[in-house]
Amino acid sequence: MTTSAILTLQQWLSGAYPLGSFAYSHGLEAAIDEGWVHDATTLEIWLRDVLREGTGRADIIVLRAAYQSKTRAELMEIDATARAFAASHERLRESLHQGAAFARTTSAIADIDVPEVLFPVAVGCAAARLDIPVEITAPMYSQAFASSIVMACVRLMRLGQTQAHKVISDLAQVCEQTANETTGATLDDLYSNTFLSDIAAMRHEVQPHRLFQS
Repeated sequence: MTTSAILTLQQWLSGAYPLGSFAYSHGLEAAIDEGWVHDATTLEIWLRDVLREGTGRADIIVLRAAYQSKTRAELMEIDATARAFAASHERLRESLHQGAAFARTTSAIADIDVPEVLFPVAVGCAAARLDIPVEITAPMYSQAFASSIVMACVRLMRLGQTQAHKVISDLAQVCEQTANETTGATLDDLYSNTFLSDIAAMRHEVQPHRLFQS
């Protein structure tokens, strides 16, 4: 692992990269509105489940599959499978819009061909193109995913910056564990056991007043 690889990942997964991640709460806006998440503790519990048993885990499996793909056709088949597992229209749009933005920017600045696919598929593809090890790409993607949701919650409830970053820090081990546990996993291992999170994503689609697109 070279320093340049780490710096590239940091750039891709930082809030400064033009993905529009700030516009998505991954259903947390609905969960907060329902009272299911209301403070730092309940947020951390919620995200632990999402990272280990929901979208967080599924995204890492998809990222790994994209990283290992050998042809564009295989990559597009992985993307199609990932789309089929989206729990709601907004979840699909969230990943698709971020993936398309990532693909356009990364293709332009890194001079590689990244198709406009779902976000974890695009990241896995780009990392493979640049020979950035998936062993570091996976946990860094996981933490970026969690961080984006936590920072959305700062705008949705009484959660200060210090509390928010304490949650992110506490979830770091979960991100690492999930990345390690999905080593060797295939698309056949995709599932979601975070039913309340999926329900929140669906409810958000009909929520009358919203700050976020998901």
